[in-house]
Amino acid sequence: MATKILVTGGTGYIGSHTVVELQNAGYEVVIIDNLSNSNIEVLDGIEAITGRRPDFVKGDVTDMGTLRKLFEEHADIKGIINFAASKAVGESVQKPLLYYRNNLVSLLNLLELMPEFGVKGIVFSSSCTVYGEPDVNPIDETAPYKPATSPYGNTKQISEEIITDFVHAGAPVKSVILRYFNPVGAHPSALIGELPNGVPNNLVPYLTQTAAGIRKELTVFGNDYDTPDGSCVRDFIDVVDLAKAHVTAMHRMLENDSTDPVEIFNIGTGRGLSVLELIDSFQRATGVKVPYKIGARREGDIEKIWAEPTKANTVLGWKAEVPVDDTMRNAWAWQCRLAEKK
Repeated sequence: MATKILVTGGTGYIGSHTVVELQNAGYEVVIIDNLSNSNIEVLDGIEAITGRRPDFVKGDVTDMGTLRKLFEEHADIKGIINFAASKAVGESVQKPLLYYRNNLVSLLNLLELMPEFGVKGIVFSSSCTVYGEPDVNPIDETAPYKPATSPYGNTKQISEEIITDFVHAGAPVKSVILRYFNPVGAHPSALIGELPNGVPNNLVPYLTQTAAGIRKELTVFGNDYDTPDGSCVRDFIDVVDLAKAHVTAMHRMLENDSTDPVEIFNIGTGRGLSVLELIDSFQRATGVKVPYKIGARREGDIEKIWAEPTKANTVLGWKAEVPVDDTMRNAWAWQCRLAEKK
């Protein structure tokens, strides 16, 4: 019988790609999502890719009653992957209480119910924002926390600490914490991808919408940083590579009894790429020009950060594989499909 996994926020961008990879790996998936930042039609895309439609519960993970009912109806859930979080840095500055309530209460509810229902482990969606502005690059998992530059980043630090404290207090659960760098792209089938509500907060959807003529031009925030071309440098990781890391983490957590109860891994490519280099990659890969201008620096932006992924490569047995040009082609194919559906 297939192992059952609960994916919170499973119709979202990273969640939906992870559900695909879980199902392709033979897991049975239950999704809970309140659809606040996603669309129910994503389930059609997942089914078209994998041949199976995951069980879906429309609900909010901050609602303990809803969550308890889900666990009662699916008493054989063995693991959780938690994507149930608000994630826009700028919005978190404007609405801090919304972020603290949503991101922390959802995690607390899950942790509280896990021992009661015999759930063995949780993979937690964290972020390289916990490192702040790094002293050195590439950065590895031993680097200390820096003061968070936003309530969003602070919720990731606090969540990591909550998980660690809970497990170290003797809770019979394990956790793998994955610190993402910058997820980009879409599934190569163009059946699922990033689906921003309104004006995109993230670079690549804004870039593809600009290339499609939906936006007038892309603004590059600053060209006077201490980087090779003056624009910010990031570790852009393909979303399918990222999704596969969750499957590997889940397998390790559930099948390997000798692992530490809490493990932390950087999930990145190990290569820093500037914003201007990413634009060049998109134009090279697709042959489509992107109108852009140089704007002022944006408050809260980190100058440069990229991962040292050796621990994930060797201990977790995972490695980023998709070339950035392929990632950009997939992002463009997804944008073109969205245009066809309108």
